[in-house]
Amino acid sequence: MNAVTPAWVRVRLRTSPGAAAALALLVALTACLAAAFPRALDRYENAGLAQAVDRATPPRTSFTMYAPLPDAEASDRQREQALLPPALGRQQAKVLDTVPRPLVADPGQSSYGVTNVTALAVHDPWIPQPSGLPAKVRLVAPGGLAEHSSVREGRLPRATGRVTASTLDVEAAVSAATARSLHIKVGSVIHVPAMSGPPLVVRVTGILTPREPDGAYWSTMPLLRTPALMEVLSDSPEPPKYWLGALLLPSEAAPALTGTAGNPLRYWQVAPDPRSLHAHDLEGLKSAVASLKSGPGLVRMRAATDPAAQVDTGLDDVLLSYSRLSSGITPLVAVAAFGSATVAAVVLLMAGGLAAARRRLELTLLRARGASLPGLAGRLLAETAVVAVPAGALGLGAALLAVPGGRPGYAVLAAAVVTVVACAALPVRAVIAHRAVRVHGPREDTVSVRPSQRRTVAELTLLVIAAAAVEALRRYGVAGSAEDAGASDGSGGQLVSLAPVLVGVIAALVLVRLYPWPLRWLMRPAGRLRGVVGHLSLARAGRTSVPSVLPLLALLTALTTAAFGGSVLAGVAGARDQAALLAVGADARVEGTEPLPDGLSDRIRRTPGVRTLTEVSMDYQAKTGTNARTSVAGVDPAAYASLAERTGLGAFPEEQLRRPADSGAPLPALSSPSVAEKYGTQPLSLQLGDGTEVSIRIAVVRDRTPAVIGTDFLVVDRAGLSREKARTSALLLTGDHLEAGALRRAAGTEASVTTRAGERGEYVDSPLQSGAERIYTVAVAAGAGYAVLALLLALLRAAPERAALLARLRTMGLTRAQGRRLLVLESLPQALLAAAGGALTGWATVLLLSPGIDLTAVALPSSALSAGGNELRTDPLSLALPAVAVLLLTVGIAVGQAWWTGRRGSVRELRAGDAR
Repeated sequence: MNAVTPAWVRVRLRTSPGAAAALALLVALTACLAAAFPRALDRYENAGLAQAVDRATPPRTSFTMYAPLPDAEASDRQREQALLPPALGRQQAKVLDTVPRPLVADPGQSSYGVTNVTALAVHDPWIPQPSGLPAKVRLVAPGGLAEHSSVREGRLPRATGRVTASTLDVEAAVSAATARSLHIKVGSVIHVPAMSGPPLVVRVTGILTPREPDGAYWSTMPLLRTPALMEVLSDSPEPPKYWLGALLLPSEAAPALTGTAGNPLRYWQVAPDPRSLHAHDLEGLKSAVASLKSGPGLVRMRAATDPAAQVDTGLDDVLLSYSRLSSGITPLVAVAAFGSATVAAVVLLMAGGLAAARRRLELTLLRARGASLPGLAGRLLAETAVVAVPAGALGLGAALLAVPGGRPGYAVLAAAVVTVVACAALPVRAVIAHRAVRVHGPREDTVSVRPSQRRTVAELTLLVIAAAAVEALRRYGVAGSAEDAGASDGSGGQLVSLAPVLVGVIAALVLVRLYPWPLRWLMRPAGRLRGVVGHLSLARAGRTSVPSVLPLLALLTALTTAAFGGSVLAGVAGARDQAALLAVGADARVEGTEPLPDGLSDRIRRTPGVRTLTEVSMDYQAKTGTNARTSVAGVDPAAYASLAERTGLGAFPEEQLRRPADSGAPLPALSSPSVAEKYGTQPLSLQLGDGTEVSIRIAVVRDRTPAVIGTDFLVVDRAGLSREKARTSALLLTGDHLEAGALRRAAGTEASVTTRAGERGEYVDSPLQSGAERIYTVAVAAGAGYAVLALLLALLRAAPERAALLARLRTMGLTRAQGRRLLVLESLPQALLAAAGGALTGWATVLLLSPGIDLTAVALPSSALSAGGNELRTDPLSLALPAVAVLLLTVGIAVGQAWWTGRRGSVRELRAGDAR
């Protein structure tokens, strides 16, 4: 049979070009989506890691290795030589070679040199002294200064002759920012205190501009390019300040630092190459950083530099923070991926099943004429592979072009799996259906076939697996299941991510078992009705073969995934809305550092979109009896109680906050739990920012309140405050479609404006979050599309039989309207079962899994305020919309099929023995 296989394939492709094109389109689309998923995930994860490292800035992400000066037992010449560029450069090269993979150093931004640890005060009178304190400087002799800077004025510093600890005069350069802040010019002389004897004279010969000011060379020690205005610790509201800057000596003048009291150290800086940081290497990166900080890497670095060297870096904290974010997001994306992949696999299997059903008579005839099962499977595999393999390669190529970046290996593997499933679906289905040679197969009516023992065992096994996955997710959470459950290979996390799919599959199997019962119950009353449409439609629905129940699995899995995904997306939106509300206190907030001018409230009130305006008197300098600062808000009880109820932030009865009639009685106050726990309900003396005191008594305790952002606050009736402190300093606005621009124009320069919508827009903090949201949306949409395709395939499989039935019934007097009703009523039982079962299963899935899922990681940045765990909650629209869409689509297809059958006529369908 192998000799005739090519001819067989050519004949089959010529006779069924439409089916081959449809299969090629399905495989190409599925392979493209499957290959694009891992690349998109890699792309977003890498972008998120790159952003995390970039935001951390070089002072945290670079490795800085410090070593003291050589031992005192060494000669002065040896100590000097150890500080010069040849020795430090050789050590730097060895340090760069010891960086373990996958961490890669960036030699162009890495540096070395000698620096003073202790800043030294300089008393030159021309240097600015903001609070009368002398400026301080650090002497730094970096290597590679000429390669990383441009001379703006003057020239680069040089070292003439041999420089030692006793050298009294050296040259230096400063950055343009340092020169501007410290009033340094070319030719300026700065006297730096020496350890003993006269001060070291530092003559400025050049003002430099960094070529890459944000690069690690200049940013690991920001003082090299930017001076700092330092504050002295003090209880004064305005603590004393002094300038701190850096003087850049030539690397050959490094020995001069040993003559100062600045405690000089040698340093080597290793800047990681940002192009080498990939999210899939995260565990390797963490291991490499740990090795350099306190492991074998540190030992090798000490061998290359100095036995007493120490490494300092904050890259491990950056990687740990990103790892926590990723561990909270990636499992949620896996849930959507598993759901969509399951539905896509079912559709591919259904496509093979449809082809096998359409060619049943042909394959039966081949078996009757002596075709072996291997030969038959080989023929079917060949004709399918000729179409599926090029289509899979085309889909893979489209995915590689559409989604740049990411690892190609996983994309190729995903496309290959899709191609293999598409190639194997038809041969496997045909082999199972034609194991025995027979002309007529047994009837497999849904209402008559009893489940086999093998099927029962398989369903019970799936039930146990699903129950274990759900319990693991509820107990350990979606992010920590694999680690807490002890799954070292990640299989535990994958099982948890499969939990929604497994719940949907179990529900589908249960509904398949329950499906015959309502049909049997309805058959008898339907038989007593007038007309044949009702009884005949139920009889037709009951005669649906058991293998065609596969679409129910696809629909239920897709509906469950859609409901779960819609609830996730709605929960993310809700968490961001709530966090924005906590950060603003209302739909918009207008606040000034001083009391707002008269008339501003009226201007704001007249702004389009403003519904209500609540005036608040804020005091952030108030102190309690223990001299602890507490934010105090003075409000009008009626308006503020209405605002609190409308926003849902600590609603309370206005009577509990109203000022008592007795002027000597303490003011009732609303407080946070922390303040209430500290002071109780006894009268308390409160000193306001203007020096006045008021007696208060905590009467209401609430976790949140609109006026104050934070967890330590007091809210009182401002009628009991002094006239100065009762003046309005903040406005809380509610309304629809508030425009920040209009509010800012109305507020002018007297106040700042913050809107809830604007705050919410800032909560997509990482590309990993936005990417996960997009991937989740695409995955849910793809699952829904495949579910629709599964429904179409199921109806196409039964289309010839339905067309023949309508043709025969029309010869018996059935009208076209009755034919439409017949097809609609015949398809409704499974559609109703899928819609109702999908909605119910989606609701149950969200209810079962919500305790183990926290949406905070995907919804909010780490700096955002949150009311606590943002658990998954059911979204009614995500439950109802897909279910209604299934019903409408089913009815539409049935009506369309009846209309098309009526237009074509009945001659072809009435031919006896015509193969359809």
